[in-house]
Amino acid sequence: MERAPASDSSRLASRLARIGAAAWLLAVAGGFGVLWKYKSTPGAGGAVAPGRWPAGSAVARSTDRATMLLFAHPRCICTRASLAELARILARFHDRLDARVLFWTPREAPADWNTGDLWTSAARIPGVTVVRDAGGAEASRFEVATSGGVVLYDARGHLLFKGGITAARGHEGDSFGQERIASLLTTGAADRADAPVFGCALEDEPPARMARAGTSNRGGER
Repeated sequence: MERAPASDSSRLASRLARIGAAAWLLAVAGGFGVLWKYKSTPGAGGAVAPGRWPAGSAVARSTDRATMLLFAHPRCICTRASLAELARILARFHDRLDARVLFWTPREAPADWNTGDLWTSAARIPGVTVVRDAGGAEASRFEVATSGGVVLYDARGHLLFKGGITAARGHEGDSFGQERIASLLTTGAADRADAPVFGCALEDEPPARMARAGTSNRGGER
């Protein structure tokens, strides 16, 4: 059997290389598309939050400034960005805002359930009180279903805002939620009183790829 001329072989190899490169680029683009769809798909918003601070809540509410609650799953790494944005908000409005981070905790959780860098990071934010939300009782009371979800009430206990403070899962930077909270705290009004929440469902174990938050240190509960 005769071999193809060298020039034909070179052209075939070049063509195959171009096809392979195009297939690789399509695969990469498809992967990024799937990742971005995941990162930009908000979690469940839950029902409408109570218009007044629930009388049955065990969480203390400030009576001289606004109070913000951020609900978190200790194993949702998306929430790391929400904590970073909470720190930014408090750095700007520390004199107008009290904040609590409530970590969802199963009622029969092991002692190390909340151990990890998310708890530690939350506890290190100046002005933040970190508490356990046993069985998600407070999350249910405030109708928050997704890690990273926040509610904001004024000093009289009236609901101002419910939603998220990141623009995508695990994404730090400006977001509609932050802009609206800033407007509410400075002018008392905003174009909307909500924003999408990007994170894992509070009452589910995050998927394996989300992994556990680190278990090296634990912030103090206050």
